Amino acid sequence: MRKPISTITIFLLVSVVLGSTLALSSCNKERDIITTEYIDKIKLGKLIFNDKNLSNPVGQSCSSCHSPSTGFSDLSHNIVSEGAVSGLFGNRNAPDIAYGMYAPSLHYDTVDSTYVGGFFLDGRVNTLEEQAQKPFLNPLEMNNTDAGMLISKIKAASYYSLYRNVYGEITDNNTALNNITEAIASFERSPDLNQFTSKYDYYLKGQEALTPQELSGLQLFNDTAKGKCANCHISAPDAESGKVLFTDFTYDNIGVPKNPANPFYTIPASFNPLGSNAVDYGLGGFLQDPDNYGRFKVPTLRNSAISAPYFHNGYYNTLEEVVHFYNKRDVESFPSAEIPSTVNHDELGNLHLTTQEEKDIVAFLKTLTDGYK
Repeated sequence: MRKPISTITIFLLVSVVLGSTLALSSCNKERDIITTEYIDKIKLGKLIFNDKNLSNPVGQSCSSCHSPSTGFSDLSHNIVSEGAVSGLFGNRNAPDIAYGMYAPSLHYDTVDSTYVGGFFLDGRVNTLEEQAQKPFLNPLEMNNTDAGMLISKIKAASYYSLYRNVYGEITDNNTALNNITEAIASFERSPDLNQFTSKYDYYLKGQEALTPQELSGLQLFNDTAKGKCANCHISAPDAESGKVLFTDFTYDNIGVPKNPANPFYTIPASFNPLGSNAVDYGLGGFLQDPDNYGRFKVPTLRNSAISAPYFHNGYYNTLEEVVHFYNKRDVESFPSAEIPSTVNHDELGNLHLTTQEEKDIVAFLKTLTDGYK
């Protein structure tokens, strides 16, 4: 049996074909064939990702809530994104989906006694393919009533010939739905969403210098007794990929208050029967485990400077507010956490950072935005 090529290997191959500076020492005929097929899937996935005709009513695409100009988060920096149906909203801030390909499946780490991995902020699915499928059929998002409605639009799309080249003629809606989400996931594994082109990346390669303030922020970020940021937003290369991802894919309750401005609280009772009394239990809600209530997946900090607002409910609008909250949450007058029982009091809340040190950390975070050169 032919040994399967890993996701990381495929990413490297795709990077070469798309003009990345990454290089392979050799490339045999078998890999050339696989790369060509994968590139076609990426092209198809990108077209589907940006197609506003695939919602009901038309007008919303995947990129409407995950735009490259905002680090693949909400284009308009909304607290939560409005769905295809005017006046309907989901309950969570649209996260930056770049670099999501590196997340493992949800599992419990017995060494660190914590859940790791999964997709969405609550880890409820295990693959990019599963994640890509959900918005199409969610009435609060793209609102297709079933797979058939979506597939009929794919058949009418200008790129249907490309779909046929990759997958053949559509004969079964469920199979076609799986093909569509596979193509989107292939795009999400491409260099478009995994650029590693920030100022910090060039600094790591010795091709750019950080300012004194940025260097101070980096030192504070990594200081396990001071900023403690790297405790969860890992700045060391990932063991599997060798990339610096700025997340450990764990889950945490950092004490974010409930956001009264969340428009999810105002949608019809048929979608949110509790109104403003609704509580987002995060990972614990998915697992039905009170010990994990209020815990959400630790996001990458890459592109955080352009992906406001922040946290699962968009409570804060600036990095300055976020860093100050981490620093002073337990010593200043902040609104109470939405779910107080599981709040992390060990790694944040009273970091003893000065105002200048807060500014230095923010300056460093701004070096993590892709497209520096």
